Amino acid sequence: MATSSVSKGCFVFKPNFKKRKISVPIEEYFNQGKNASEDSKLRFETYQLIWQQMKSETERLQEELNKNLLDSLIEFLQTSHSGLWKNSKDWSCQIKLREIPTAALVLGVNVTDHDLTLRSLTEVLQNNVTPYVVSLQAKDCPDMKHFLQKLTSQLMGCKVDVQSKEKESVQVIQKNVHYSMDSLSAWYMSVTQKRDLKMPRRKRTSSQWQSPPVVLILKDMESFTTKVLQDFIIISSQHLHEFPLILIFGIATSPVVIHRLLPHAVSSLLCIELFQSLPCKEHLTTVLDKLLLTTQFPFKLSEKVLQILTNIFLYHDFSIQNFIKGLQLALLEHFYSQPLSVLCCNLPEAKRRIHFLSANQCENIRRLPSFRRYVEKQSSEKQVALLTSDKSLKEETQSLLENLHVYHTNYFLVLRCVHQFTSSLPKYPLGRQIRELYCMCLEKNIWDSEEYASVLQLLRLLAKDELMAMLQNCFKVFQSSSAKELGNTAKKIEEFLAQFQSLDAETKEEEDTSQSQSKGLKKMDLYHLQKSLLEMKELRSTSKRQTKFEVIREQVVSFVDSLVREYLLPPDSQPLHETLYFSSAHTLRQHLNAAPRIALHTALNNPYHYLKNEALRSEEGCIPNVAPDICIAYKLHLECSRLINLVDWSEAFATVVTAAEKMDANSITSEERNEIIHARFIRAVSELELLGFIKPTKQKTDHVARLTWGGC
Repeated sequence: MATSSVSKGCFVFKPNFKKRKISVPIEEYFNQGKNASEDSKLRFETYQLIWQQMKSETERLQEELNKNLLDSLIEFLQTSHSGLWKNSKDWSCQIKLREIPTAALVLGVNVTDHDLTLRSLTEVLQNNVTPYVVSLQAKDCPDMKHFLQKLTSQLMGCKVDVQSKEKESVQVIQKNVHYSMDSLSAWYMSVTQKRDLKMPRRKRTSSQWQSPPVVLILKDMESFTTKVLQDFIIISSQHLHEFPLILIFGIATSPVVIHRLLPHAVSSLLCIELFQSLPCKEHLTTVLDKLLLTTQFPFKLSEKVLQILTNIFLYHDFSIQNFIKGLQLALLEHFYSQPLSVLCCNLPEAKRRIHFLSANQCENIRRLPSFRRYVEKQSSEKQVALLTSDKSLKEETQSLLENLHVYHTNYFLVLRCVHQFTSSLPKYPLGRQIRELYCMCLEKNIWDSEEYASVLQLLRLLAKDELMAMLQNCFKVFQSSSAKELGNTAKKIEEFLAQFQSLDAETKEEEDTSQSQSKGLKKMDLYHLQKSLLEMKELRSTSKRQTKFEVIREQVVSFVDSLVREYLLPPDSQPLHETLYFSSAHTLRQHLNAAPRIALHTALNNPYHYLKNEALRSEEGCIPNVAPDICIAYKLHLECSRLINLVDWSEAFATVVTAAEKMDANSITSEERNEIIHARFIRAVSELELLGFIKPTKQKTDHVARLTWGGC
């Protein structure tokens, strides 16, 4: 584009936004790469269906878990607001009317989950308490002016039952308003009066009060400056009757932070009530119980993948949202990388899809390691049929998938039963949470571990009351099952409970007989008494008979052991488990546990790793002259010591760049060529400085200091 001008200058030409590149649909990525197959679209649709079901289930769980917290908050706000308008002459009530109702909401250190909780709180408050709900963050309120400005702008933008002309007048006021509590009070009085005129008294409900309060939510209270909070609380307390304010403090650490930020003179103006959200670990246990430890969703995680997600949760952020995102990534990676994930759906649909499997998909089934182990255990005739006939393969696949479904149904029921026995034992050999027991069962045969042997020893030492309580909890678990085998298990547990209850009557009879024997012993003389005691001692030492309780307890322990050995087999032992289980832990770790320093070193040291350009492929230690300038400069700087001479570095850069280049006299002169190379070197050095590999030094003007060591 030609541009004429009197003097030289820099002209900016804005790009044409109409010519944008059309984004590729997500389902098209399933058709790319080595894992592409004819049913890629079906796999993507199945992924979307399962993820939508999981997402709706997690949202429902979050509502249930936060329901008690939100209900108690609404009750507090309603009682606090009704107390503001009481005309009581009691001295204590008069003192309380001068205090601002404040809810200290302790949400925990999982800051990434706070937004979702506070968003649902805002919706509930707007639907049930008041339309005037404002949320503020510390980064938007560095001083009192910005605090009032944000409060006023959000408050005037709230939903109000007024006509369109009144809304326009509110917008005009918002532009020319002087940000102060007096102006806010005047605006509130005018809006509530107009609202009362529009709404008859008969149509008012309990949620539509005469003067609804203004709820201010401070999302991150710890980050607010002390002066801003103090000034706002002092000013608001003086306008409490004109501007009914209720505060909600979002606290991540501890309620002590309120008294650390506010002196006693300011905190005494607040009527504080503490509210505690559900602990993160309990939230995680509930999510795992409803998403993974169930047959509702066919998708499952292997032991290493589940361990990665739980470790990130427990040792990094305590964020349920990040855990669910990791679960979504595992689900997406499973359907992308596994062609047979088309069978990862409910059992009737999977049986229907088996009939339409192509020859390539049948070969994929035959290549599965679990299916090959299963075929090796069959007779020679059946082996030939499974490896040559697609029809017999599909029939066998249907029965194997059905067995896998039955395996999961029994597995999770027995897992919950075993957890009832192990969760209350001393030192928790198999873990206190069910997810710890689940990870152990996924990894190997749990009965081969030392922890399991110690569990059996501890179970043999339990008292009758403890054992009966565990059996009753297990009976409740099995009673809900519809499986025939596990139904018999419930009957067996019921028999054990009946035997324990019958022991009570027998023990009473034994006590009576022992008392009668003791009375009889009193009538003996000393010689016969010593003789009878010695005989009893010899009998106990020679024949160590177990009591009836010990016999029944041993039967219960062996019964639990048989359940574990029969039903808690690792998923690796089941044929076709690869269709449902995602086991690529390395891929998931690469995405979730990011290592930017290593990735940056790899990109600069070996650009072929990311660019996949054959011209960039080189042997280790060599520097190709066609590599990007920053890669050449980076590899040269790795050979230098703490201080790098810019002149030597520039000469080495020019030597590498000009290597294998043919000189052409008609193209450009050597001086122009040197200037271009010098400019390229300066740009590469500036980019390395921006990335933090080098920095200028005052020791020598023509040197730079190296900042990284060890090859990265």
